[in-house]
Amino acid sequence: MSVETRYQKQFSGNVADFGRVAVLYGGTSAERSVSLQSGAAILNALQEKGVNAFAIDIGEDVCQQLQQAEFDCAFIALHGMGGEDGKVQALLDLMGKPYTGSDHAASALAMNKLHTKQVWQSWGLPTPPYLTLEAELSLETVLDTLGHVFVKPVHEGSSYGVSPARSLAELEQAAAAAKQFDSTVIAEKLIHGEEYSVAVLGSTVLPPIQIKFNGGFYDFNAKYESDKTEYLCPAPLDEQDESILKAIAGKAFRTVGCKGWGRVDFMRNQSGEFFLLEVNTVPGMTSHSLVPMAAKAIGLSFGDLVLEVLAMATNG
Repeated sequence: MSVETRYQKQFSGNVADFGRVAVLYGGTSAERSVSLQSGAAILNALQEKGVNAFAIDIGEDVCQQLQQAEFDCAFIALHGMGGEDGKVQALLDLMGKPYTGSDHAASALAMNKLHTKQVWQSWGLPTPPYLTLEAELSLETVLDTLGHVFVKPVHEGSSYGVSPARSLAELEQAAAAAKQFDSTVIAEKLIHGEEYSVAVLGSTVLPPIQIKFNGGFYDFNAKYESDKTEYLCPAPLDEQDESILKAIAGKAFRTVGCKGWGRVDFMRNQSGEFFLLEVNTVPGMTSHSLVPMAAKAIGLSFGDLVLEVLAMATNG
């Protein structure tokens, strides 16, 4: 039976108090297509709620775009490099504009899977063993040390450049694919078991979601395109396991310095242990996205959710 989640709403005022809101979306990262979907959904929801919102499709000239725009607050819907890595957040800080989500430092840290894992390890939080793929480290050693692995570029999301490897040939191919997205690549021990995602909204950890998909792994297609992926929300966990999972998610979110909203992803092995994979500081808000699903489980509509996120907007 799911543990009940009580949520204290942040927004109880007049939407006019938000002023003119710029929804920043698009960008130039590999996740541009997802960002366009997220931003469009957020913009539509804000406007339906009566917020004076407009969109800016962020390009290479982001400094000029923001300086020329007239807005009081920014809703960041940028995924990946250039939007989720702290750069836009730092620029908004310099401009004195409040924005949604984590500040530039937490965003930069969370975007770096390697550094995030190191922080979690320093706090004693569970995350799969890993090795950084460096020239002096043979791929044979990686397999001998970790066994089956997931190869990941350090700075990308939406499973871009991520692939499993169970043999030397697969590892060579996976490493080459990942290095197309990032110069720093890690091999993380593959955890066989169930996948979970836990959204955080303010100080509240929302009901966990279990993700079930047919074969392979939870890649871009499974996340955004497939209608065969199943999402169980709340996840079918007993109260003790749900409490453990939510506690780890909340601590993982805080130790990286995140605030506002986000999502923490997990694997659970066959012994029932949870392992942290990554934290997302600007989660997707598409028709397949998980944060709106978790919010709905506690009675928040998509429109209410975006108002809640906007109400927590801060300067840095």
